[in-house]
Amino acid sequence: MLEIPFLLRDSPEMSSDPFSDVLKLTHAQSLLTGGFTAGGRWAVRFPTPDKIKFFAVVKGQCWVQLEGQPTPIHFQTGDVGLLSAHLWSVLSSAPDVEPVDAMDVFSGAGRSIAQLGDGSDFAHIGGHVLLDPISGPLLLNALPPWIHIPSSEPQAPIFKWLLDQLLEERDGAQPGAQVACAQLAQLLFVQVLRAHLKRSGHLGTGWLHAVSDPRIAPALGLMHSDPARPWHLEELAKACAMSRTTFASHFKAVCGVPPLTYLMQWRMRLAERALSRDNTAVALVAESLGYTSESAFSNAFKRVTGRSPTGYRKARCPVPTEPK
Repeated sequence: MLEIPFLLRDSPEMSSDPFSDVLKLTHAQSLLTGGFTAGGRWAVRFPTPDKIKFFAVVKGQCWVQLEGQPTPIHFQTGDVGLLSAHLWSVLSSAPDVEPVDAMDVFSGAGRSIAQLGDGSDFAHIGGHVLLDPISGPLLLNALPPWIHIPSSEPQAPIFKWLLDQLLEERDGAQPGAQVACAQLAQLLFVQVLRAHLKRSGHLGTGWLHAVSDPRIAPALGLMHSDPARPWHLEELAKACAMSRTTFASHFKAVCGVPPLTYLMQWRMRLAERALSRDNTAVALVAESLGYTSESAFSNAFKRVTGRSPTGYRKARCPVPTEPK
């Protein structure tokens, strides 16, 4: 009997929590990378990041100037920022201070903590979020260029606890501190996204808005818990206690695509993961996603990704050539 190394319909990663599914699919991994303290008048210019970047003010206040933004943003103790766009930034005690380059501030082998002046007025910690290069855009493209979570938000106690724990783990030299910092940084990233989701007026359309909409959450949960099932619009509408027409209209208004289009697109994201992970036959990947024929699956996959499943796999996992 042929062993199936990755059967999507039986995967323990399939859940009724679409937000967690996307974080898993994109392999979102947060890392605490360093920070600095400052005193007096100071300013640091950070280069354009190639990853999602986050930071928090753990003492004092600063101004954040972003590339292309007309006015700087004021940050106070406990504020957290998330930068997903490719923009340079300047952190300063005042907007009129000439910045020094961050590469000079943090120069030195293995240096992740720096001090400007006497370091008595301000303290900052920062990090970045790694994403899978193939599936990562699913999350990255759903985020705004910049998120600012002030310490005045209702979630402030959670952020304060996380920041206190991060500092304690970073500075305490306890066994397992590296793992603890990574887990806390991951939770900080999730909490930033949760706080952002509560601002329904800033979400626009797309899956990120959809997962925060309680009216269509039951339908999303059903599709994510069993993506291979041939869901019908009537079933999904009934789960949301709406008529078929009302559900279809509301879902598209929130998500940007009709419900069954969303299901098909999610299946293709899962297919990309399966084709990248192992050598499971395309026919078995198709079957695990609910397609009755390989050709039907291949047509849908090419329509969404622009490549056939076989072409995608070859491009993602090229066969190594023999050395001459």
